[in-house]
Amino acid sequence: MEATVALPRPGNLSPHLLGFLDHRFRTLDDLLTAPDLAVELSKTCSDLDSDLSSLHQGLKNLVISWSRRSIAAKTAVLRLNYRLQDLGAMASRNDAVLCRDLPRLARELLRVEALRGYVETALRLEALVGDLEDAIFSENAAVTVKQERVIGAVKIVADIDSVLENVAEFRPRWRRLLNSVDDRVDKALGVLRTRVVANHRTLLSSLGWPPKLSVSKIENGGVSAIPNPLVLMLGEKRESYSQSFVALCALQHVRGKRRRIDDLRFNAELWAIDELVSPIASRIEYHSSNWLDQPEFIFALVRKITCDFVVGVEEVLQPLIDEARLLGCSAKEAWVSAMVKMLSGFLGQRVISVLAQRYEEREKRSEVGSSWLHLIDLTVSFDKQMLSLVKSEGYLVASELERFEGFSRDLSVMSMFCDRLDWLKIWAKIELRDAYKKLNAESEDDRAWFVENKKGVDVLLTNREIEQFFLSTREDHRAPAITESALKITWEMIDRGQSLPAISSQIKFIRRTAARFLWYFFDVLLSRWNDTNLSLEFPDDETVMRACGLINAAGYCEFKLQHWSDDVNFLEMKMAETESNNPVKGKTNDHNSCFFDEEIKRLDELETDWLMSILANLLRQFELLSWEYIENMKHFDQGQNHFCPTPTSAAMDLAISHDLVLTLDALRSHLLVIEKSLNPRDFLDLWRSVADGLDHFIFRSIFGTDIRFSREDGHQIGADMKGLFLVFRPFCDRPEAFFPCIRESLRLLEMDEEEVKYLQAVLASDDENGIKCLRSFGVSHLSFDRVEKILRNRTF
Repeated sequence: MEATVALPRPGNLSPHLLGFLDHRFRTLDDLLTAPDLAVELSKTCSDLDSDLSSLHQGLKNLVISWSRRSIAAKTAVLRLNYRLQDLGAMASRNDAVLCRDLPRLARELLRVEALRGYVETALRLEALVGDLEDAIFSENAAVTVKQERVIGAVKIVADIDSVLENVAEFRPRWRRLLNSVDDRVDKALGVLRTRVVANHRTLLSSLGWPPKLSVSKIENGGVSAIPNPLVLMLGEKRESYSQSFVALCALQHVRGKRRRIDDLRFNAELWAIDELVSPIASRIEYHSSNWLDQPEFIFALVRKITCDFVVGVEEVLQPLIDEARLLGCSAKEAWVSAMVKMLSGFLGQRVISVLAQRYEEREKRSEVGSSWLHLIDLTVSFDKQMLSLVKSEGYLVASELERFEGFSRDLSVMSMFCDRLDWLKIWAKIELRDAYKKLNAESEDDRAWFVENKKGVDVLLTNREIEQFFLSTREDHRAPAITESALKITWEMIDRGQSLPAISSQIKFIRRTAARFLWYFFDVLLSRWNDTNLSLEFPDDETVMRACGLINAAGYCEFKLQHWSDDVNFLEMKMAETESNNPVKGKTNDHNSCFFDEEIKRLDELETDWLMSILANLLRQFELLSWEYIENMKHFDQGQNHFCPTPTSAAMDLAISHDLVLTLDALRSHLLVIEKSLNPRDFLDLWRSVADGLDHFIFRSIFGTDIRFSREDGHQIGADMKGLFLVFRPFCDRPEAFFPCIRESLRLLEMDEEEVKYLQAVLASDDENGIKCLRSFGVSHLSFDRVEKILRNRTF
């Protein structure tokens, strides 16, 4: 019996196979076709095995064929590798040649090229310098230098400079060549200038220059004009002088270009003009030596010569300057600048230096000081005249020229102090000592400290205009006359200091004079304040007026210093001072400060301290006088009435308490005295501060205690407080607005019993509702605790 074959479980069959069986055997009848299906499947499997064997045989043949080709490819790759190795060896040998030999060859070529360029440049410069030296040294010194030769030499120098500029830009290492050529050219130009100047001086002498000076008329106040030989030139002499002048200008122009002189800087010096001034200077010095003790004659002589010749100089020489193509040069400027420079040199050597030596002797300082200041006055006046003379030429920005330091230095005798700091310090000491004397003489007069009052008491009761708080004049500030005198002395020193052409010298002088004098005046104000005895409990009206006058003086000084600091000159000085103290850009911390910043801060401190002293005195006096009134308040809860009514206006239901009448009267009288003496702006701050202080004092002394208030007591306190408000009625329409604590406390005392209970209940329940409720009753400045305390002290 054959064993039965176990069929696999359906779960072990794949879904594909299950699908195949389900498709072939749907019914029992389909099982009969199973043998046929087995034959069919066996045939299909044998066909697939045959195809697989064929594929194996084809793959084997392909692998054998690819192996043969791979061996051939490998052989070709190996041959290519061998060839590349041979090529790399050849490239390394070529690289050695490129890296070592070619750079050496290139450097050698560059060296040869540079040497060729150097030789060519040197030969070219040698030829030009040789031409220049031939044009200059071939001339006999005794022979007149012709204009054509000078112009030719100038053109040669221009060509040399063109070559040198190119060398300096592209060949900076040829420094020795540049220096050698520069030295030879400068030497040649020096010789040429000497000859041209000598010929020019000879020509000037033949023209009758310098003219004769009649100093006797200067001493007698005469003003007759001096004849100008330049205007009187005619024909051949005029032509010769013109050629000599143009040649000298051309020579200066090329010399200036070689020294890289900036044409934008105001440099009024001209050699040809200096040659006109030089012979005049010797004659002026001869006459001025006799006037060392009378410098006004020296200034008069120089001013007369300058003014008499300036028209002729401009008419005759300006066309020649234009012909020489000296752009931006003015004959008038050069003439005035040369005369100023001549006068500065003489004064520095013969006058200022002597006064500086004499100043070292103490017994002669007073005499030297007066002479020095007189000389400064003359110098400042002379500089202004010279500057106005130049301004008249018609510059588009003539009013701004004096702000350019280079321009003003050339036209200012005061520039001698910019170069000598020791002279500047002596001048500052003399100015400061003279200012002290003037101030002390003014301050000895009691009328200088008197505060003028042009407004009567009736004015206080009128409606005030906003304009009264814009204070500008001394009368507006109600400052004493001594303040105007001190500021005038200060400004005189500032004005003198601003006559210096250098802004750094202006800063040093003003800091050493005007600033120190202001601090001295502040000390005088502080000393007089300490002498007012305002610390007394009951100062008299005169003491209060003197104290107010000092406050007004400080306020007026602060206003003027701030006004001065806003001027453009002081703004520029402050910027220059800040930059000098903080040279690193962006490291400055004084962006919002001004020139007199420290002085203004000091005045503000004095003014504030003194106002606080008056405020404290008024509050202390009120506290002392109201002591009995406050003490009587404590008996309200005992049912005692120590108030003696004093009748007031009919509008009031009750009278002011007798104990408070004298206190309010004293407060009113002091406020009226202060109002008449103090400037409106500070008085506005003062009386408001007094009101604020009284508001807190009375609230703390009456409503902040445990005093119990009946309805009648509340009415009496209300009447008293209305009397207090009346004291401040002359200064505002609603004085009660400045007593918020008292005003709101009175509202709490005016409530009836039901309102008090309702408000207490609301305050005890919710803070937010309490705030709304208080505001509905007009209470916004008092805290919950204070309101509850006042309500608890109410009795009905």
